[in-house]
Amino acid sequence: MNLQGGKFRAGDRVTVKFEDRPGHIRTPWYIRGKAGVIERVCGAFPNPEELAQMRDGLPAQPLYRVRFRQRDVWPDYRGGPNDVLEVEIYQHWLESP
Repeated sequence: MNLQGGKFRAGDRVTVKFEDRPGHIRTPWYIRGKAGVIERVCGAFPNPEELAQMRDGLPAQPLYRVRFRQRDVWPDYRGGPNDVLEVEIYQHWLESP
């Protein structure tokens, strides 16, 4: 566990859960099921999926910035091999590979 109380630390490899949940979802469809690396821990915030349902969003959820290689996200990507995409994702969407 890291200092902010989350499961992951910068440098940890993670996979985004591949789920199709109803409602207000903050995790882009194109990133679900993809593997990346935690770039940083952003802190803990009320869960926006719960806030959208007029609930309090508590307990606060750790939020991470996750770095993905663009070629891993889009197999036909023609840019440089070191090009990345960073997405902020709440802990409940992440799992260890």
